Amino acid sequence: MSAEPKGVRSNLLQELFWTRTGLLLLTLVVTSGSSLAISSTMDQGALRTFLTSVGTGTLISAVVGFGQTLITNSAAQRALITPVVEESRRALRDLNAEYRALDREFFPTHVFEPTARPDPAFNQVMMQDLERTRLYVFRGFAGRYAAGRLLLSQSECELRAVLADPRDDDAISGRARYLLRNEGVDGDYDAIAERLREQISIGLVGLFLARGRCSRIDLTIVSDPPLDRLELFDDSVWLTLYSNTSAGVIRLYPRTVRFAEGSFIYGMERAEFLRISNSKAGLHIVITPGTSRADFLALFEKITGNPLTEDGFRSLEEKFHRFRKEFSASAQLGS
Repeated sequence: MSAEPKGVRSNLLQELFWTRTGLLLLTLVVTSGSSLAISSTMDQGALRTFLTSVGTGTLISAVVGFGQTLITNSAAQRALITPVVEESRRALRDLNAEYRALDREFFPTHVFEPTARPDPAFNQVMMQDLERTRLYVFRGFAGRYAAGRLLLSQSECELRAVLADPRDDDAISGRARYLLRNEGVDGDYDAIAERLREQISIGLVGLFLARGRCSRIDLTIVSDPPLDRLELFDDSVWLTLYSNTSAGVIRLYPRTVRFAEGSFIYGMERAEFLRISNSKAGLHIVITPGTSRADFLALFEKITGNPLTEDGFRSLEEKFHRFRKEFSASAQLGS
């Protein structure tokens, strides 16, 4: 939107020709020219002298009036129109700044639609946020993707994660129902639930393998994790909407929106994550770069309720690396 006074004649010459003042000046010029032209064809006498005087006087009046009109209109332009234009420009700048602030607070910076395979653009933008962050917050299901991103990252950060409790059927059911809708009539709920429990085990092993990329990993295991996945960085928050099934099109990777730091969603989700991660109802586990494999095997049993042997650990490790390579190739993130 422009603040220029297009409906107002700002050009002085245009002002002369499109007002009654301009019409008056034109009349004077025509009268002067006509009188002088007629007098030039007449013989010496009183009538010729009269017409010459009339022509000369009206010409002088036209010239003086033209100059006076220029000066008057220029002064009016500076006194009336220019302040209005500047005020309009200032109001538009303020309005644009307010709209930008509203956009930043309530509207996502990026929207990624559902896909059947990892979206390279989605993952590349997220990896850029991860490279810049000091704190990586993850609230999801198994943590496999968080572990894979950490191993691909070139920077070090602190990870705080909320994961589903594999011992609680209710913690599994939300994600299982989503995947069951994706698989259609051929899907088997029990098989999906068992696969999800294995994914949690793989994710835990992956986080242990990624411990060297983090100054500290704080895990909170809860029985009622929110269905939507949250990934929060220093300057952005990402929400993967597993709860958004109203569109009627279910994909393995649902719709994801990104909001900037400082937005309403960023503050709300950060506060909600802190509430969940600090809840006394959850199981709190800490993994550091100094956590040994023996320590992790004990933590794994505490989280899952199942002991993990060395052979079992190596099997899960192999499955995680296979997942990481497939994910990296699909998302075009390198290896």
